[in-house]
Amino acid sequence: MIPGSFQIRDLTIRPAAVLAPMAGVTDTLFRRVIRGLGGCGLLMTEFTSSEGITRSAQKTLRYLFFQEDEHPITAQLFGANPAVMADAARMVEDLGFDAVDINLGCPAKKVVKCGGSGLLRDLPLLENIFRSVRAAVKIPLTIKLRAGWDENSIVAVEVATLAESVGFEGIAVHPRTRTQGYSGAADWSIIAAVKQAVKIPVIGNGDINMPEDAARMVHETRCDAVMIGRAAATNPWIFAQMAQYASTGRYDTPSDADRHRLLSGYYREIKAANQPDSIGKMKQFACWFTHGVGNGSELRQKVHAAKTPSEVLESVERFFESRAAAGVDRSAAAGNNAPEELRAARNEDLAHGPSQHARVETTVGT
Repeated sequence: MIPGSFQIRDLTIRPAAVLAPMAGVTDTLFRRVIRGLGGCGLLMTEFTSSEGITRSAQKTLRYLFFQEDEHPITAQLFGANPAVMADAARMVEDLGFDAVDINLGCPAKKVVKCGGSGLLRDLPLLENIFRSVRAAVKIPLTIKLRAGWDENSIVAVEVATLAESVGFEGIAVHPRTRTQGYSGAADWSIIAAVKQAVKIPVIGNGDINMPEDAARMVHETRCDAVMIGRAAATNPWIFAQMAQYASTGRYDTPSDADRHRLLSGYYREIKAANQPDSIGKMKQFACWFTHGVGNGSELRQKVHAAKTPSEVLESVERFFESRAAAGVDRSAAAGNNAPEELRAARNEDLAHGPSQHARVETTVGT
């Protein structure tokens, strides 16, 4: 089953579940939603440009804002200049983060040009970055990497052993190549190979869509923890479900009232933050989250038609009020719509929604 905790040097992560860094998603508001629902041991920021941090770019520094109740929390950096990466890591340490993570996984073209998975093609430069950052900070250091650039250059084990030799203290592995992006299946055997090659904690990531997947990954790879990305955007309860599954062998799925409460509360926080991208963030989240809502396509249409954050909130309230007034049974509605809804969700970048059953019960193996 999913471990109760794991250690990154003297930092205890309990439970052994990590929120993956996701651009445009894992800001302080979303992270606090996840923290409030329970079951997530470690939060991570959006991946953040080291160049932007060291230039004190206001937009970039906004990515590093966090609240005290988010501890333990890791700041993830990307970049390809060893000196700049070291300076950015020092700034992160001064801000009070519990750890620093280096992004070696982002497949986006604009990131690959200056870091991310692009560094997997230049291991000498990567070693220089590792040594510079390690010399710059005292807090724990981790990396998140992909399997390699393509199927002909699988370097996850080589990079992991290099990071360990330099003094890094944790490794998250997403076992797809950069050329795969988010397509195809994640090759969990690569996570297992990294786990066998190093003594520091290994965090498995990729194709965990429900608690059973997390338990199976731990069983198959012997990883020390699991990291959830895309599934958390469609089902923020997944961490709490994993904790429940670990202790009872079953887990609850949210009711319409739960979904209404979370969506309304989250949108009100976004509106109150008064950021220039508020309306875009609301619409983006609606694309993912509403695939778990009965008749979610109607709600998505209403949200996308809205012109202001206030209109988005009004649309959400009217939608759930009308369902409650009609006495709609969420489980029945979700059951009728589930195949179409989930197929649509899986065609998006942040895909894979929650199980559609009111309660899932599974016999837990040993």
